[in-house]
Amino acid sequence: MVKDQEIAFDEEKNSSRTGRKKRLLWLGGIILLIGGSAMIIPRLLPSPPREETVEEINALPVETITVTPESSYEVSRRYTGEIRSQRRSDLGLERGGKVTEILVEEGDRVSAGDPIARLDTQNLEAQKRQLEAQRRGALAQLEQLETGPRQEEIAAARARVRNVEEELKLAQNQRSRREFLYSEGAISAEQLDEVASQEQALEARLEEAESQLQELSSGTRQEEIAAQQATVHEIEANLEDIEVNLNQSVLTAPFAGIVSGRALDEGTVVQTGEPVIQLMENTAPEARIGVPSQVAQQLEVGSDYPLRIGSETYQGTVKSTLPEVSGETRTQEVIFQLDSDALLTTSPGETVRLDLTQTIESAGYWLPMSALTQGIRGLWTAYVVVPDEDTEGWKVQQEAVEIIHQEEDRAFVRGTLDPEAQIVSEGTHRLAPGQPVELANN
Repeated sequence: MVKDQEIAFDEEKNSSRTGRKKRLLWLGGIILLIGGSAMIIPRLLPSPPREETVEEINALPVETITVTPESSYEVSRRYTGEIRSQRRSDLGLERGGKVTEILVEEGDRVSAGDPIARLDTQNLEAQKRQLEAQRRGALAQLEQLETGPRQEEIAAARARVRNVEEELKLAQNQRSRREFLYSEGAISAEQLDEVASQEQALEARLEEAESQLQELSSGTRQEEIAAQQATVHEIEANLEDIEVNLNQSVLTAPFAGIVSGRALDEGTVVQTGEPVIQLMENTAPEARIGVPSQVAQQLEVGSDYPLRIGSETYQGTVKSTLPEVSGETRTQEVIFQLDSDALLTTSPGETVRLDLTQTIESAGYWLPMSALTQGIRGLWTAYVVVPDEDTEGWKVQQEAVEIIHQEEDRAFVRGTLDPEAQIVSEGTHRLAPGQPVELANN
């Protein structure tokens, strides 16, 4: 029975819980229904009219400039080139040999005729001394021929003739006696032949002595003098050749300049013409500058232009224009002659600059870059200040312009701008077309 009571109690308890849950669900549904109605009903009802408020837009202060029509503009161009010497030579010796002296170093300045290098000339000096001795002997002999024989020589020649005549008479007597003895059988034929041979030899000596005496008595013949003169001339020509070789053994500067290179040192054996020194002329330096052909045509020969070399400015005179157009740069080379002030302060290879101003005929206006805003299709825009009919003030409107030429902080433009128009000069990023503005510079 107790068990039945417990079961009945549990059933009653469960039934009570179920009823409470149902009541909570109904209560939640009612709350949701009331909340939704509160949100929907105001939207369905007409809202009361609101008063419109007009906000006043403040005008932006702007700086303006007045454009002035221009019929042309100037373009500054800078062209570069280099300093070059008029002459540049690789100097070599005219004969081969051993180099004994090199008298200059790289960077040295030399004058025309200054010695630069020398070869070994010991063998040439020895040949020169030998030829000088031969010339002295030949000249003495020529002088003797030209003055003729002296009386002492003629007397000596006569004495030689008499001596030979006496010896010949003695030989003739001996031959006569030997012939007699031979006929008697006292001597042999060989002994007779010896005397005959001596007689013949004396006859030849007598003939030679008489010829010499006759030659001395009649004086020197012109043929002998001419032959001796030729001998002297030959010796002198050989001496001149030696002198030329000696001169060619010394390398001298053909012009005033700067030693820009040294190919070898002392002790080197060089061949004829082998470069020893490179020399660049430093008198009257030239500037060679490449410019476009149309610019080159405007540079007249003899006209002066300022040339910039480093931090210094020199005067350059147009000397000539080379006719060839460079295939790489498409420019022509203009040669400028520098003034004398540049002689000691410039060196070949330095960069030189030429600044030219060219006038271009074109209508337009100058505007600061700060007044321009990049537009579309390569065009630019500028803000023009115009009257605002609604507020009786000012507003801005955009005008398209095209940049013809640009410099660092300004540009030459053309477009639909009216003469004397007021252009906003800066701060264009704050503006929009139709923006009310006030002129800050009024």
